[in-house]
Amino acid sequence: MTDKTLRLGTRRSRLAMAQSGQVAEAVSRVTGRPVELVEITTYGDTSREQLAQIGGTGVFVTALRDALLKGEVDFAVHSLKDLPTTQPDDLVVAAVPVREDPRDVIVARDALKFTDLPSGARIGTGSPRRMAQLNAYARSHGLDIATVPIRGNVDTRIGFVRSGELDAVVLAAAGLNRIGRGDEVTDFLSVDTVLPAPGQGALAIECTAGNADLIAALAELDDPFTRIAVTAERSLLAALEAGCSAPVGALADLLADGQIVKEMRLRAVVGTTDGTRMVQLSTTGPVPETHDGAMALGRELAAEMLAQGAAGLMGERAH
Repeated sequence: MTDKTLRLGTRRSRLAMAQSGQVAEAVSRVTGRPVELVEITTYGDTSREQLAQIGGTGVFVTALRDALLKGEVDFAVHSLKDLPTTQPDDLVVAAVPVREDPRDVIVARDALKFTDLPSGARIGTGSPRRMAQLNAYARSHGLDIATVPIRGNVDTRIGFVRSGELDAVVLAAAGLNRIGRGDEVTDFLSVDTVLPAPGQGALAIECTAGNADLIAALAELDDPFTRIAVTAERSLLAALEAGCSAPVGALADLLADGQIVKEMRLRAVVGTTDGTRMVQLSTTGPVPETHDGAMALGRELAAEMLAQGAAGLMGERAH
């Protein structure tokens, strides 16, 4: 390795810059090389359409990957939940660092908890997955809520609450924590209520497959437990043939006995956005020791969900 500056490709959003900055510091520590951020605008950043309409998966990723393949940057940082489930042969996810909090959170007016929101409360989210689960929970607990589709960055979304346009918005805990705004959360949604998106809270550090030195250096930032968990979650997503805009929630938990991790539990849910029909299943077994084992776990649970009618709940199948 030389001491030449490494170029890290990142989206321009405040959240992307924050998480890329944190990765840049870590990479600089393990390589001893300076790292500069190269800002890249993606289609998902410039389009004002709902994510579900513009194809969901890949809209934040393609421009970064193009820059990698053209040699304009040395590596890129993605939110793992934005990555398409098929990995291009010429690129490799060299590291999946330790995962942030995977939960969804509510930022509500008057510091309200989700269950304390008034009847008819308007809750903003751009995610069919969140809509499906919030509506299902409200229905089963006799709550009356309206989910309202929104887009925009964290400031824009929280602004809807501050202005009184919405009673609450749903965001990812990880994103707020990474930009230092975790104190604005008024309620954490238990994963028993709302399962996060597959890979939520985790980052992927990607570089070209031919860059063996960089792959070896970045591997020091990899967390094997996080990687196994998100591999199982994303394998399930792929087997359901669903993109990141589909109403699929999944979370792989590592179950420990004291300090010893014994088992992994994979939970998943698919539902219609109005929350009237849901397929929710889980499986628990030994922690997979290989990538293929984690992939198999996800595929098996997906097959059970499809057998219970999950495909019909996802609207248009993404191919």
